[in-house]
Amino acid sequence: MAMNFGNDNGILAGIDVGTSKICCSIAQVNEDQATLKLLGIGLSESTSMKNGTLINRDTVLEEMEKAISEAETMAGVKVDQVCLGISGDHIRGINTQGAIPLNSIDPTREQDRPINQEDIDKAIEFAKAIQIPAERDILHILPQEYILDTLRGIENPLGMTGRRLEARVHLVTVAHSAAANLTRCAEDLGLTVDGIVFQGLASALTTLTKDEKTLGVALVDIGAGTCDVTVYADGGVRHTGVVPYGADLITNDIAVMLQIGVGDAENIKRKYASAKASMSSPKLTFDLPGDPGSIPRSISEHELSRYVQARVEELLHMVFREIQRADKAEKLTYGVVLTGGGANLKNIAPLTEEVLGM
Repeated sequence: MAMNFGNDNGILAGIDVGTSKICCSIAQVNEDQATLKLLGIGLSESTSMKNGTLINRDTVLEEMEKAISEAETMAGVKVDQVCLGISGDHIRGINTQGAIPLNSIDPTREQDRPINQEDIDKAIEFAKAIQIPAERDILHILPQEYILDTLRGIENPLGMTGRRLEARVHLVTVAHSAAANLTRCAEDLGLTVDGIVFQGLASALTTLTKDEKTLGVALVDIGAGTCDVTVYADGGVRHTGVVPYGADLITNDIAVMLQIGVGDAENIKRKYASAKASMSSPKLTFDLPGDPGSIPRSISEHELSRYVQARVEELLHMVFREIQRADKAEKLTYGVVLTGGGANLKNIAPLTEEVLGM
C-alpha cells in the first residue's frame, strides 16, 4: 500500500486524534527513502473525543493546535500538510473480489501478453465496485491475493500470463461525516490533509513483522476509548474492526467503585491494578485519595484487581468476537499482539492468552 504523504522537502506530519490524547509527530524521509528521522512530537490532552467520535469541534481545534505547535517547536519546522489517523465503531471492513478476462478482453491484444499494471488496476477496480451506503466512504483498498486462472496465493501477478485474473481485496470503509469533520478541523487550522489512515492499520504497519503477517496474527490496539482490531493472514489484511470501548472503561469502573475522581482512578489503575487478580497481593494495600477531613480509606491491590480483571475479561471477549469475524482464528500462528496505552496494564498479556486461547 503506497502512501505518498508529505511535502516536497521530505517532511511528513501525522496527527492521531484519540480519546485521551492528541499526538502530532513530524519526521523527515532519510536519503534511502525507506526510513524516517523523527524530528518532533507534540502532545495535548483530548477532552472532546468519545469512543472515536468528535463531540466538541471547538475544543478539538484548540487541542489539535496545541499538539501541532509543540511538535513544530521541537522539530524546528512549520508543517502545512498532515495525515490524520481515524478510529471509531463506524469503521467497517469488507472482503470482496473482482475478476477480468485477459486475452479475450481486447481482440487486438497479443495472446499471452504479460500482465501489466493496467490489468491489475482494472481487477482491483472491479473488486471495489460494490454497493455501499451513501453515507460511507472507502478509506483503504488492501489487496490480499491474486488468482491467475487456477493459481492461488499470488502476491504480484505483474509480468505473468493467463486467461483470467482475479483480485481479492479488503476494503476499509468509514462514515463520511466522521472523516469529513476531522478533515475540516485540520483545514480550519490552515493545514492540507494529504490522507486519512485507520489507526489500527497504522499501528499494524509499524508493529508487526513480515513473518507475523504471513503466518497469521491479530493486532489489538487498546486505546482509551476504542480497541482497533486488524487481522493478518497469508500476508494480507483479512479483517478490520473496532470495539467501541477501551481502557477508559476500566478507569471509569474504578472511579465508581472507589467513589473517587476519574483522574485519581487513572493513576491508581496505572500504579496498582493488575489484569489478573491472582498475580496481585492481598497484603499490599494503599490509601485512597479523599477530601480533607474525610475518613481515611484503603484497599488492597488484590481487591482492586478483582474488579479490574472482570472488566478486562469483558473487553477481551468483545475483541475475540471481532477476531472471529475474520474466520482465521485457527490459522493465527502468532496469536495476538497487544499495543496501545491500554496494553501497559500489568499482566494483561497472560490474561489475554487465557481468555482468547491464543
